[in-house]
Amino acid sequence: MSRAWQALRALRLRFVGPAKELVGTDQFGNKYYRLPKHEGRAGQIIPERRFVEAVNREAHQYQMGDFPAEWEAWIRKKREDPPTIEEILRNENYREEMKQKVKDVSEKDKLLQAKEYKEGLVAEPSHTQVKGHASAPYYGKKEPSQDPTSTANTFQPGAWMPPGSDSSQNK
Repeated sequence: MSRAWQALRALRLRFVGPAKELVGTDQFGNKYYRLPKHEGRAGQIIPERRFVEAVNREAHQYQMGDFPAEWEAWIRKKREDPPTIEEILRNENYREEMKQKVKDVSEKDKLLQAKEYKEGLVAEPSHTQVKGHASAPYYGKKEPSQDPTSTANTFQPGAWMPPGSDSSQNK
């Protein structure tokens, strides 16, 4: 290279910075770039920067799964080298296999639970119906009554008001 060309290149790097380098693309069409470590205008060292240009996305409208986990790890500098397509596909197949195995184990567990409930080995979970909270003044009743109609088996907190109590009128 000629000295003039080297001088122009040095000035460009000093004032504009290095050009972004395309590192790779993923199966969705997202492009991954890096800006190498360089010296800024004031002589400070600017570290390497990694970023992605997403396909058909507005800024900050990303959803989980828009970028492969391997590329996210590279962007966040959790890994040094960018991933290969083979690595991404291999890991994607592994994740799909694991999802299927989890589904199979879950179905097997449901069948085992049903068998244990049927044979009486395990008590079935009780299903309760919640009417309100016990600290609520009426706890499932429309209005408090002055007649003590509750028994020990059907006691509802706040269902009975003592005669002469005007707490409902003081509200």
